[in-house]
Amino acid sequence: MRDSPHDPPPNPPTDYAHENQRRQPTPPPPSSSTCDAATATAARPPLLHETTSSPSPSSPSLIPPPPTYLPSLPTYSTLLLHHCPYLRSCGAQRSGSRTRALSVRDDEEGHLICRSGDVLQERYEIVSTLGEGTFGRVMQCIDHRRGGTHVALKIIKNVEKYKEAARLEINVLERINEKDPENKHLCIQMFDWFDYHGHMCISFELLVRHMAYQLCLAVKFLHDTKLTHTDLKPENILFVNSEFSMSYNVEKKRDERAVKSTAVRVVDFGSATFDHEHHSTIVSTRHYRAPEVILELGWCQPCDVWSIGCILFEYYLGFTLFQTHDNREHLAMMERILGPVPSRMIRKTRKQKYFYRGRLDWDESSSAGKYVRENCKPLRRYLLSEAEEHHQLFDLIESMLEYEPGKRLTLGDSLKHPFFEGGGGGADPSAGKNWEGNRDISR
Repeated sequence: MRDSPHDPPPNPPTDYAHENQRRQPTPPPPSSSTCDAATATAARPPLLHETTSSPSPSSPSLIPPPPTYLPSLPTYSTLLLHHCPYLRSCGAQRSGSRTRALSVRDDEEGHLICRSGDVLQERYEIVSTLGEGTFGRVMQCIDHRRGGTHVALKIIKNVEKYKEAARLEINVLERINEKDPENKHLCIQMFDWFDYHGHMCISFELLVRHMAYQLCLAVKFLHDTKLTHTDLKPENILFVNSEFSMSYNVEKKRDERAVKSTAVRVVDFGSATFDHEHHSTIVSTRHYRAPEVILELGWCQPCDVWSIGCILFEYYLGFTLFQTHDNREHLAMMERILGPVPSRMIRKTRKQKYFYRGRLDWDESSSAGKYVRENCKPLRRYLLSEAEEHHQLFDLIESMLEYEPGKRLTLGDSLKHPFFEGGGGGADPSAGKNWEGNRDISR
């Protein structure tokens, strides 16, 4: 990745040798496996709108039309056939009757039959199916009693052995909530549970928030220790336990993996650098590399924040934001997605060959220009939903992808962002440190 034979050789990150080809996703293995923390696998986590599968960028809007509230009627099958939204009759409360309404039906395996637009308990509006397993299904729902927040609703089969296992899980989750009401210890947070006509239902936070919080908290600790990781990427964020189950996604017509635990760890400190140590000119794996590194303006902790912003985007959509191996093309992608490179960064950089008259020297009519134009778009246009929490996530990502390191969000401040407050980050991290005067020469 040196720009000329005269450039000093950088300390290469782990995948520099492969920058002669565009990055391709790794197909999932054919069967489940288990490992401990020492042999954990790279965390390709559930997305904001999915806890168990990866979305398609072309998926339709996640929010269906508002449901039409109808009474429980024996014509349920007709409503179902035409996919009409309706209100399911109120299920039994935790201590209520087990009498089943005529409109509530199960399939031959014991799954609750439900569709997008159905409303359970006059509260949970079903948006989509996130995954299916032996125990039941996980649905993405709008929780109308939590201000329209999207949650994951685990609906257990109406089969006694699975219902009993769910009761045991609820007991554990309730004890965890009692012992850690502020969710400081990063266990999955249960919001609610209820018995819906024989189906135990458990409401959880959507797990991309949980995993993002762990990542920010871990890297903030490094920054507080005067250390920069320099090579943050999904491959270096590992599941502590990689056990997963396989399920068939009917809508996408393919098998998908569902991780059973979302506890993660940050690994690979081979390129980590203390503030007082020599800083190599080039750091970070290409796709997660900050603009100040590309422009050789000097770097410090904010380059990790940029990498986290790229990772969170990848968690949300399932593909890499900057899919390139060329500096000029990388800058063109940044401008297409985030707007022009700030003029003072252009004035300060030694890499003037990338610019002409204060602007990026880029031919949009070339094949590379066409590639960027067709594969990149302004950041907010990647939103899959207009729901508030989706906008909160993108506000967080935008703040992490600020061009100038001195203006980039610190991880201390990121932990107090509304995106985490909405779903239970829970900890009260100390205020972030201002890096304006530390190794930042882009001012």
